[in-house]
Amino acid sequence: MSEPAETEPLAAIFRRLIANTGPISLMHYMGESNARYYSAKDPLGTAGDFVTAPEISQMFGELIGLWLADMWINAGREEPVHYVELGPGRGTLAADALRVMKRYGLEPSIHFVEASTALKDVQLATVPGAQWHHDLSTLPPYGPILLVANEFLDALPVRQLVMTPEGWRERMVIPEGERFACIAGSQPMDAAVPEARRAAQPGTIIETCPGAAATVYEVAGRLIEQGGAALFIDYGHDQLRDGSSLQAVRAHLKVDPFVNPGEADLTAHVDFATLAPIAQSRGCKWLGTVPQGRWLRNLGIDARAQTLAELAPQHAQAVEAAKDRLVGEGQMGLLFKVMGLASPSWPGGAGF
Repeated sequence: MSEPAETEPLAAIFRRLIANTGPISLMHYMGESNARYYSAKDPLGTAGDFVTAPEISQMFGELIGLWLADMWINAGREEPVHYVELGPGRGTLAADALRVMKRYGLEPSIHFVEASTALKDVQLATVPGAQWHHDLSTLPPYGPILLVANEFLDALPVRQLVMTPEGWRERMVIPEGERFACIAGSQPMDAAVPEARRAAQPGTIIETCPGAAATVYEVAGRLIEQGGAALFIDYGHDQLRDGSSLQAVRAHLKVDPFVNPGEADLTAHVDFATLAPIAQSRGCKWLGTVPQGRWLRNLGIDARAQTLAELAPQHAQAVEAAKDRLVGEGQMGLLFKVMGLASPSWPGGAGF
């Protein structure tokens, strides 16, 4: 008897598809791989494949909650107001942020944009009042939104274009022995490359993320129509760059992204340099894009760490280590960026 289709290894499905229809795009490969990966497991925490900032320390979520409360208060405390989180993980960030917001009289309705059924059960236990959405389209159409997307954009599939002697081509994926590999496609793609970047040496790779661009465009539109503010926090760059940044992580180790698709977390650097102008094109206020370490320090993470250490001296060393991981330049402090957006009628945000 053949194995049920839903448990058939994704690698076998890809091999059959490529044999029947030809090479698939890298974007297709990454999108299907992550859809399989996130659909049936909780990848977070020490027992999973990777750890995100909220799992490292409560200080991260607390300072985000403080920032959102400060924005809301300075904008006039408009009600109703909605807390929206894209890819909320285990709900840890939301729980920490909402706890701080409540201290300042901010008790928003809670909306999670989440596709993973495995994570929904965990989120429900952590944040009982949350409502779930498959995408942004079903969020309430009225009242300001306070949106957070932490390590969400990096998992959206990227499209890669490579310069060849014949011109620009999309990078495609084919089987190569036990793994998969990239080749240049046959279709000319010069028109998809911005004119300023078309002249390049053969071998140059340009990476774009249509999903990230569409998400920021839609969020910016919501902020214009409804008011509010948004934070996008992810590892990435705020200057245009060439090259592939695709990587895979499994059990806290980097692994080959072209082996066992669907069994590791595939991510790519977020191109904040492209996303900020997309938000501004809708009339949205771009507050800035700054390194995570600088942003957290500007919001007072050092003082918060000192308070926590004084409240629980036995955990002082762990608190300091967690803070260093979040703000240290050799850890998350420099590689991770924070991009702030706001409605034109809302104030500028602290930390930028």
